[in-house]
Order: sequence, then C-alpha cells, then structure tokens
Amino acid sequence: MATSTLIPNNIKCLADYIEHTFSEFQDRPAYSALGQEKTFAEIEDLSGKFASWLQHNTDLQPGDRIAIQLPNLIQHPIAVYGALRAGLVVVNTNPLYTPKEMLHQFNDSGAKALVILSDFLPKFEEIKEKTFIKTVIVTSATQLLDQKQVVCEYPCYEQIFSQGALLDLLPRKDTDLDDTAILQYTGGTTGVSKGATLTHRNVLANSAQTQDRLGQSFVAGKEIVVCPLPLYHIYAFTVNMMAFFGKGAMNILIPNPRDMEGFVNTIKPYPFTALAGLNTIFVGLCSQSAFRDMDFSHLKLTISGGTALTKAAADLWFQTTGCTVTEGYGLSETAPVLAFNQPGKEVLGTVGPALIETEIEILDDKDQPVEQGREGQVAARGPQVMPGYWQRPEETDKVMTKDGFFKTGDVGVITSDGCLKIVDRLKDLIIVSGFNVYPNEVEDVLAQHPQILEAAVVGKEDEKTQERVCAFITVSSPIDEEEVIAFCRKSLTAYKVPKELNVLQELPKSTVGKVLRRELR
Repeated sequence: MATSTLIPNNIKCLADYIEHTFSEFQDRPAYSALGQEKTFAEIEDLSGKFASWLQHNTDLQPGDRIAIQLPNLIQHPIAVYGALRAGLVVVNTNPLYTPKEMLHQFNDSGAKALVILSDFLPKFEEIKEKTFIKTVIVTSATQLLDQKQVVCEYPCYEQIFSQGALLDLLPRKDTDLDDTAILQYTGGTTGVSKGATLTHRNVLANSAQTQDRLGQSFVAGKEIVVCPLPLYHIYAFTVNMMAFFGKGAMNILIPNPRDMEGFVNTIKPYPFTALAGLNTIFVGLCSQSAFRDMDFSHLKLTISGGTALTKAAADLWFQTTGCTVTEGYGLSETAPVLAFNQPGKEVLGTVGPALIETEIEILDDKDQPVEQGREGQVAARGPQVMPGYWQRPEETDKVMTKDGFFKTGDVGVITSDGCLKIVDRLKDLIIVSGFNVYPNEVEDVLAQHPQILEAAVVGKEDEKTQERVCAFITVSSPIDEEEVIAFCRKSLTAYKVPKELNVLQELPKSTVGKVLRRELR
C-alpha cells in the first residue's frame, strides 16, 4: 500500500479528520438542503449523538458494516460522519436500487445495519429476512425540518438524537490508516457489482490530493459549493463530503437534480463559488432562463467528472457563466480522483496531469508500458488506489499488475505536455473493418450539432464490417437524418460516421446522469 506524506501525523482515521474539521470551522454553515442550513458545530453535535446511539444501543462493533441508503439530505452526512465516529465501515448504497440489487449489496458486504429513507422501506421489507441486517434507522425527507417522528417499527433520527444526547461517545479503538473505511460498489457494467475496499488512507490521501490540486484559490472557510451529484457516489462522497468539507466549505445539497426548476430555485439565494457536475447537469442548467439570468460573478470553479466532458457542454457552460469547466478523472477503485486539470489553466480534451503522489502508466495488452504518445490501457499507482475488491481475491488479481498498478479498463494516452487524455472505455471500443472507433469521439462531434442535445454511440454486429457505428440522440427540434450524417462526415473519417441514427425522447442514464451505453446495444 502506497503511503502519503499529505496525511498529518495526528490523523489516524477519517473520524479524526472529520472531528478536526468540526473544531476548525464551528460557526460556519456546513450543509444546506431543502432550505435548511446546519453549521459545522450542529453537524458535530448530531453526528456525535448518532455515533453514541450506535455504540450504546446496538450490538455493532468497530469494523462492522452499515449501509447508508439516502438521497442528498443533511441526514446523509450526519449518518456517514456518525458511523465513522463509531468505528463502523460505511457501505454507500443507491436509494433507487431494486430489492434484488439491495439484497446483493447488503449480503455481499455483510452489512449488519441500515440507514434508509422511510419511502424506500417497502423495498427493504421484501428482502429483510434474507439479510444479516438487525439494526434499521429511518428518516423522512423533511424530518430535520419538522422534527416529526417517523411512525414505523424502527427508530428514527429524532429518537436517536434524544436518546444519544444522554449517552457519552466512547473512545475509538486504535484504528490503522490501512483499515477498511468504505465499501464502494462498482456499477456492475461488466458483470456482478463488486465492492471496492477503500481504506482510511485511500480517502484521506485523495481528499488531500484534491485540495492540493485546487491550490490557494479555494479558500478555507469561504467557499459555497453546489452539490447535485449523489453523496453515495464516490465522486461527491470524497470531493464534497470529505475534501470540500475539510476546507470548511458549505455544501448546498440538491436532492433531485432532474427537477431543473427546483434546482435553480434552490441555488438562487446563494453566491456560490463552485459547482461539481457533469454534462447533463451543465446542459440542463443552461437550458433554464432563470439560471441564465443569475449572477455568476462569484463562480470560480466548475468541476466535471464521472463521464467524459463534451466540448459542447463545456462551451455552453462558459458562454452562460463565464467560468471554465475543470475536468478530472477517477474510479470507485481509486477513491476516486487520479488526474485533474489545474483550475483556470485547463488543457481542454484532457483530464489534466496526475495528482500529486500518483503514478500513471499506459500499458499494452501484456501489461508493459507503451511508448510516449501511444494509446493503451490506463493504469495507476498511488495512496488512493484500493488494496482490492471486498472478499474477491481473484477479481483483484485481474486488475492489479505485479508492481501494484491498478488497471482501469480505460484507453488513454499521455500527451506531450504530461496530461492524460481518456480515449474511451476498453469494453466500449467499436471495431469497424479492423479499425478502432471510440464512441467518445463520435459523441463529441454529434453533440456539437445545433439541434442535438445529447448523444450516445455503441457498436452493433454487422455482417460486412464486424461492427457498425450506431448513434442514439435526443434533439431540440425535428432533425434530418441525412443532414446529421453529412455534419459528421465533416469531422470524422468514413468508418467512424454513424451508419444508424435513432432519435429518442431521452437516453438511459444512471442516477449520476451518466449515459448507460450497455442499455442501447
């Protein structure tokens, strides 16, 4: 396990880091959701009561897993910080999971406790007898606002806070930086969803690496950050709930970013200085006249990650807000950030240079480094890289090289100025008559067409050419297929031009807003 010089000697686990942050920014607002704000001191108090209740009122022991299945509400960081302060391992869980997906993740992780929104309880009830979960904590979306108890058989936040107030937070047992802190499940795009085992060192190092790349322009205790991406996703978990939080920033949580009108109304009152998002969010916001009319004089940082940034989205955002988009790159297995552009000095079309203490190599199919400037599989080594998949040594062996590099499954190239350019997912590569076609490149061209809102490209079997390029698009107005093909021919070699064009009402997406190509094949 790679070590990091960025983690202070007095910080032995994430709970230490969280408590240090509380003490440093006591009176500053830490989180806002549904119109309510909580200061760092209030989050410290509530998460402490949560942790005390877990220690005294359950059979949970340090190292036991607790699944947290909540949307972007203030209850989410309270549960995460409370669980970590009680010495538990957090299992990040998507609230929109089906009962089948919940059952797999709960049992694979061995979770003994669950924090869940009352709306989703019926799904859990379907499978609870098949799980190891004995402790269930519920909350409603508005519980912190109206302080009403949730009526059900399980304890709710209000009960926990009142009971936890009478209990002392027990001292934590010695925690090693290499102990497991988080189980972050992969999207399962190449098979069954696996739990990336992230240690305290992984998340602490990546928070510090991210803060280092942001530099002095991100001022401690002064920033207001818009957070539309779900906190259960590793991007927002580390960047918003750990790195930005650690700098005393206020996070404005957006529970439902698909409600663009509500999204805009939520952020209107705030002179926000940063926003972390991706293409669908940038394009969606810019389509709202109420957003375009806002004052962006305070906005100095817009981060993109989770999926390749399109030129069309970046250009539209800059035209609307006057702020450039700073693209980064990472994965669940790397806690997540590996590379990140320098804010204000972005090299467009790349995800920037590797973070401090991070090594990136481009490998051929024999795991050997390729020549400078050649494409290959992106592999990384650093203190943020997971030790392996939860209880899956064979799967871990498949993705780790003998010298400790994690193979990402992405095709990339290192540019002459040392930046990483992600070409595409290895598994999404389309082969037309022996030639490689990368969907990202075709999608980027399509997205520049004035009537095309979004595009996704996949390969389908073809008798003559092995595969053919198939495009799926959403449009702002009726479109002529031949005109779109002609538009593509101006920028793409003939074999890359889509042979099939499908207009959809909307593209299938993950809860983060990432287009799911696998559902279009």
